[in-house]
Amino acid sequence: MSDHAFATRAIHAGQEFDPTTGAIIPPIYQTSTFVQDGIGGLRNGYEYNRAANPTRSSLETQLAALEGGAAALSFASGLAAEDALLRGLLKPGDHVLLGNDVYGGTYRLLTRVLAPWGIETTTVELADTDALRASIRPQTKIVWLETPSNPLLKIVDIEQLTEIAHAAGAVVVVDNTFASPALQQPLALGADLVVHSTTKYLGGHSDVLGGAVVFGDDRFFEQVKFQQFAVGAVSAPLDAWLTTRGIKTLALRMRQHSENAQAIAEWAQSRPEIEKVFFPGLASHPGHDIAGRQMSGFGGMLSLGLTDGPAAARAFAESTELFQLAESLGGVESLIGYPSEMTHASVRGTPLAVPENVVRLSVGIEDAADLIADLDQGLARLSR
Repeated sequence: MSDHAFATRAIHAGQEFDPTTGAIIPPIYQTSTFVQDGIGGLRNGYEYNRAANPTRSSLETQLAALEGGAAALSFASGLAAEDALLRGLLKPGDHVLLGNDVYGGTYRLLTRVLAPWGIETTTVELADTDALRASIRPQTKIVWLETPSNPLLKIVDIEQLTEIAHAAGAVVVVDNTFASPALQQPLALGADLVVHSTTKYLGGHSDVLGGAVVFGDDRFFEQVKFQQFAVGAVSAPLDAWLTTRGIKTLALRMRQHSENAQAIAEWAQSRPEIEKVFFPGLASHPGHDIAGRQMSGFGGMLSLGLTDGPAAARAFAESTELFQLAESLGGVESLIGYPSEMTHASVRGTPLAVPENVVRLSVGIEDAADLIADLDQGLARLSR
C-alpha cells in the first residue's frame, strides 16, 4: 500500500472487504472478548478488547499508512495517546522541551500530571535555533512540537529541528493534528513519532473522540503498547470505525478546508477591525516559506487578533452564526472560539498564555462566500 497515493491509502489501507460475506465495509467488532481454541489458543492474536480488537487494528493499519509509519496505536482521546507516549518513554528526572505555543491540554498534562512524577518541562520558541540549542539539557529526552501550532499557527522547520534534537540524543514528537497527514508528513522529515487528536481532521465530522500515536520505526512501539494495554485508554470499536469512515474523505476535505481558510485569511487582512491574521498561507507570515516546503497545503485553521482588544474579541466570537461558538476543530462545520477562556484556559498566567484579543477559527467546508459574509456581519456588530 505504501506505493499508492495518499488518497488511495486513506480509502484502502486496512480496509479489506469481509471475506465471509463480501461486505465492502469491514464490520464493527462490537465485542469485549474472543473465544479461544483451547487455553492460549488465540485466533489471530485476539483475546480481550483492551488488548486488541479487529476494528481498532484496521484503523491502526490505516493510520500508519497515512503517516508513512511502521505502526500506529489508537486511543480513546488525543490526551490519552499523549499520556501513554510520555509515560512509555520517560522516567523521573527526564526533561521535555516543549514549544511555547501548544494545545493547553498538552501543557497541563506535562506540568500538572507528570511534573509531580518527576518530569521537568521547559517551553521555548522552537523556531529560534539558538534558543532551541541553549534549552536542550543532558536530561532532555523529548522535543515536542506542534506545527502549525495551536492557536497562533507558528511554523517550525521539522527537518532542521530534528537534526538539532537528534544530535543531542533527544526524541522528536510532532503533534500533526492541525495539518493532518494529508498536508504534512513529519516522519518523512525525520521525526520519530507523530501524535494526533483523531477527534479533529481525521474523524472530521465532530461525532467521535479519539487519539493516535504513529511510530516511524519499532524502537518505542512496545513501550507505548504496554502503557496502552496496562492503563486501558483504548478506542472503542464504534469510535475506531467512525474514525476510519472519516479518514476516507480526508484528502478531499483538507483541500476544501485549506481553500476556504486561504480566502478568509486574505479577506481578513484588509479589515481594520483585525490587526493581525495568524495563517501560514499568507506571504506575510514569518513561517510561510517553511510551511510551503514541508506542507502540501496550509490547512483550515487560522486565528485573528482584534484591533480593539479583548472585549472586541469576545463580542466577535459571540456574534457569528455559521461559525458556531464551540471548542474543538477539524469538523466539516465552521467553529469559532476564544482560546484564552476556552481551549487554552489552562495556560492563562503562564508563558503560553494566549493574547486576549485573539479568536480562533476552524474553517469548515461550507461555501467560502457564505463564511466570509458571516464573519463580515459579525464584525459589523462590533460598531453598533
